[in-house]
This record gives sequence, C-alpha cells and structure tokens, in this order.
Amino acid sequence: MHLIRLAGCALNQTPLDWDGNRDRIVAAIAAAREANASILCLPELCITGYGCEDAFQSPGVQRLAIEVLQEVAAHTSGIAVAIGLPIRFESGLYDAAAFVADGRITGIACKQHLAGDGIHYEPRWFRPWVRGRRGSVSIGGRDVPIGDLRFDCGGVRVGFEICEDAWVADRPGAVLTARGIDVILNPSASHFAFGKDEIRRRFVLEGSRAFAAAYVYANLVGNEAGRAIYDGGVLVAAGGRMLAAGRRFSFADRLLTVADVDLDSLRLAQSRLAIDPVADAVEGDRVAVPFELPVAAAAAFQMPPDGRDAWEHGGCVKEEEFARAVSLGLFDYMRKSRSRGFVVSSSGGADSSAVACLVALAVRFAARESSPAATAIRMGLPMPTADSAAADPLGRLVGATLTCVYQATANSGDVTRTAAAGLAAALGAVFHEFDVEAIVRGYEALVSRAIGRPLDWGRDDVALQNIQARARSPGVWMLANITGALLVSTSNRSEAAVGYATMDGDTSGGIAPLAGIDKAYLRRWLCWLERHGPAGIGPIPALAAVNAQAPTAELRPAAAGQTDESDLMPYDVLDAIERSAIRDKQTPLDAWQRLRHEFPVHGADQLALWTERFFTLWSRNQWKRERYAPSFHLDDENLDPKTWCRFPILSGGFARELADLRAAVAAG
Repeated sequence: MHLIRLAGCALNQTPLDWDGNRDRIVAAIAAAREANASILCLPELCITGYGCEDAFQSPGVQRLAIEVLQEVAAHTSGIAVAIGLPIRFESGLYDAAAFVADGRITGIACKQHLAGDGIHYEPRWFRPWVRGRRGSVSIGGRDVPIGDLRFDCGGVRVGFEICEDAWVADRPGAVLTARGIDVILNPSASHFAFGKDEIRRRFVLEGSRAFAAAYVYANLVGNEAGRAIYDGGVLVAAGGRMLAAGRRFSFADRLLTVADVDLDSLRLAQSRLAIDPVADAVEGDRVAVPFELPVAAAAAFQMPPDGRDAWEHGGCVKEEEFARAVSLGLFDYMRKSRSRGFVVSSSGGADSSAVACLVALAVRFAARESSPAATAIRMGLPMPTADSAAADPLGRLVGATLTCVYQATANSGDVTRTAAAGLAAALGAVFHEFDVEAIVRGYEALVSRAIGRPLDWGRDDVALQNIQARARSPGVWMLANITGALLVSTSNRSEAAVGYATMDGDTSGGIAPLAGIDKAYLRRWLCWLERHGPAGIGPIPALAAVNAQAPTAELRPAAAGQTDESDLMPYDVLDAIERSAIRDKQTPLDAWQRLRHEFPVHGADQLALWTERFFTLWSRNQWKRERYAPSFHLDDENLDPKTWCRFPILSGGFARELADLRAAVAAG
C-alpha cells in the first residue's frame, strides 16, 4: 500500500486584493501542511481572483501575479501546491496553474478549453492552450516550462484539468491517462447554480474512474466579484469512489478537505485500461520535480466522512441552496464593499420581506460558523453592548446589520404595515416608519401647476403610481448614507422581465439580490421559510402575515383592488412565458402554443393576450434591465444584461411575430 494524502481548499478571494489573496493562500498551505497533506490544489486564478475582467489585460496585473506567486512559493516547504494565476506567454495571456513543490516553481500548466457561455467571457481575456505546445517563461530569472504538462514528483505523476477542461467532451484527462498519470488536479472557479453540484460530482467521479486516477477538485467560495456566488464544495475521488467532500456555502475564508489515496490500487486499475500509451505520447511533456512526496501513514488517518451537511440529502435542497447562496452573496457583498449593514424599504409584501429575511439569515449563518463577536469583526461592525446580561448577542448583531423602513402613503393599508413591523421585530431588525404622503402631494401639486390642470386617476394612472414609489427613495437613500449601509433593491426577476418596477423608486439600491429569481418560486420559498426554514436556523413564523396577502404594489386607492397579477397576469403564466421567450428563444406563437398545453385551465384567447403583453413589455423595458443594480446569478434563466441575457434597448418590438400570433388565434 502506497498512500499519499491529497488536499483541496476552497478560498474566498477578491479580485486584485493582492495581499489578502496571498495571505489566504499561505494560510491554506499552512493548514494543508499541518494536516500532513502531500499535494494541495487551490482554486482557479486564486492569486488575482477569477473576476478581474478587463483588468486581466493590464501588464501591471500580470507582473503582480508573478510577484505574488514568488512570495507564496517561499511558503511551500515540504508540500506540492497548485496555484492559479494568469500567465503571459509570447503574444497571448493564459489561464494557468503553477505547480510549486518544496519552494520551487517547477512548471506552468495551461487551460485548454475556455468558458465562453452564460456568465463567462474567458475568450475575451485568455487564449486556449493548444495541446502539445511547449515553451518556457522566465520567473525570477529562471526558465520555467509551460504547456499541457505532467509532473513527476518522485514517481507520483500529476496532471491538470482546469475547470472548463472537465466540462467538455474532449477532456484533457483522457490524454493524461494515455501518458500515465496518478493524480489529476482541477483548480476551478465554478459559480453556483441550482442543481449544478450534482453535475460536478458526476464529472469528478467519472474522471477518477475512466482515467484510473485520483481526482482533486477545488473551487472558490463566497461572493468573489459581485454577481457570481461560489459554493465551494471541494471533492476528492479515486477509482470512481468519492473519498471526501467539503462543505458548501461556508462563510469562512478557507475550508480544507483532505483524503488518503492508495497509489498501488490506482496503478492496478491503470494496468487494466485498454490504452496504447505510445499513441498519445508527446515529447517534452514530462517535468521531473526534484521532490519526494511525503507518504501518508494509514494508521494515523481516518478517512473523513462526507463533509456535506444533512440538508443536502433532504427533500428541500433548492430552498436551502437559495437561502444559503443569497445570504452568502449578501454577506460578502457588504463586507467587501466596506459597507456597514443594509437598509430595506419594507412594504410588508413578499419581495422586501424576502430580502430582510435573507440579510438576517446571512448574519445567523455566519455566526453559526464562528461567533457573533467574530462575525461582527469580519463585517466591520461594532458589536452592540448588551442592555442586560440576558440580551441575545446574535439578535443584537442582526439589529446592527439590518434596518427596515415602512413608508406609508394614503394608499397604504394596516395589513402591510402590521406585516412589515411584525417581521422586523421577529428578525431583530431596527424598524422605522416614514409617512411620505406629504411629499407625494407636494410633487402632485408642483406638476399640476406646471401643466395647468389637476391630476386624476383616469388620465394619469401610471404617473400617480410612480410618484409614490419614487417619493420613497430619497428617505431610505439618506438613511443608508448616514449609516454607511447598502440600500437593497427589492425587485424580482418576473418584474424585471416586464418592467413592472419604478425606476428610481423600488429599483433604487446598490444590490438587487432577488433579480435572478422568479416571483412564483419566491412565494413558495417564503412559505417554506415560514413553516420550516434552513437546517440549523429554523422557521420564521412572522412571515404568515406576509404570505397571507396577494402581492400588490399598493399604489392605487384601496377601492381599485390592485394586485400584481391583475396588473400583469398570473405569475406562474408569466414565468412560463419568460422561460419560453428568453431561455428557449421561442417566438410569441411558439410560446402561446406551449402555454395552451401547460395551462389548459385558461382559455386560448386569454393566454394569447398575456403572451402579447409579455413580449410587448419585454421589448419596451430593456433600458430598465440595463439600469438594475447588480444581481446574483442563480440559474440559466438570468435576465442580467451584463452577464447573461443581452437584448437591444431599441428593437422592432416583435411586431411581425405578434401579428403571426394574432392571426393564429383568429384562425382558431
């Protein structure tokens, strides 16, 4: 039995945070060495941060990445480490991993397949490495080999698949197997999306089985650059068996996962593979590393259990993932933007209530991993002093983090006011009430005098609604400015799709955490949160007052009976049209035909009216989506024009396509 201990570490990095990124890398190396690991895999581009975007093209960034690599290399005594960074070679820039062993930078392995779909724009900055190409780069006055290399550490053969390399059909691992490989390292920056973790587990397991190798997958964790949330989840597998899995959605700066691998059993499996090693052999790909990897002692190590939390095996995984991903995203967005808490304009409805709950959950999740006092330090907040010995420190921290403001007009009702106040009290948030009716009346009078007539609901419906939403913005902005907090926009994806939001009103804010999730799902999630809640945290029963209401903007007089769905259409129908039109790129006619099968309870004519309304509002309101605050990516139905769904601000408005729809409806 020939055991070696492999490790992967999830890191919470920040783009261009040179010293902070370096220090977290060095701390991860120290933790791996303390765990007696022989090889440590760190995430993709962990020196610079993955989300540097066009800053990658800066020569200064490229030089600093090399400087930090050299600083980190000095801390690798007695261990081999894969460290991600951008590398310039000849006329191109490459996404690469340096293999550093016992203080020496031994070689640079480069990514062969770039991610250019969805939220990824890697081909804008990097070139894919051409298989079989070899060269060298000068680092610290010494020539270091670069290419699709394999490294021989005292007879242990190590190769790389870097993130996207493992997601394609033509995986580099197949070629590495033909060359003879024991360990494949996968430094990744794989953003969170619902259900994505299962895909990662499959390619890690299948890679370890098909390539008869040990496989280490290391990912980022946290909100690295603003929009993408990384869930961590380090994986170590060998021979088709998962040996260790790290926790996801950790609020810690780093999380190490280790496992022991028996090289003798792997090599037995390699000997049984039907592969001609000569057919794919490439000259000059092997780098001899003058370092003997430490051998793990079997008796001194007990194989770790699956490091995943119990909720990952339950029946509410999506609800748990949403709660944890968005909470983690908000937590990191606040502390990395150096803000001091959050301000939420609480209407007593679903969206603002969801945002307030997510902020409170962020504090509670973070404090569960450390303590309220340590969490306050990480957030840059002073820990409030207790009024009594029995005061709840966690509740005090939520109060120091979250401020909710209910802003009433003449059209606001007691139901929403009571719901907003009750939820804020249950969460431990600071709560204020602003009466903005006088401000609304002042604007109405100002404009009435200018146009020479009184405003009325018959002619000025939209303007009279919007001024109420806009009148609510300055006060909460002012409160956020005074406290140095982030104002949170509460708009969801369904509203973004049809522009059912008031610009400079309810869209005001520095972050829009719900803009990536549809309203129909959000309402279901709030019911789950009311009755069950995340594992280890529990339910929030005060949401009952929110969930009992029909969603309403509450901007028309009460006698109008305004609801969101009466203004638009049922949210489940709206979301179905959105999926057809935006995700699946279908025409109005195609979307309508699908709806007729999916929603037989509604008449064909009514479905056609709703379909036309969606496409008309979608094409009119791209300018609004362009102005939304940054949102989090949660699935492949994102509407964010900066990262996922590009559409022209000015267009033909689907005129011909809608004419085809009307003709089909008329023909029966």
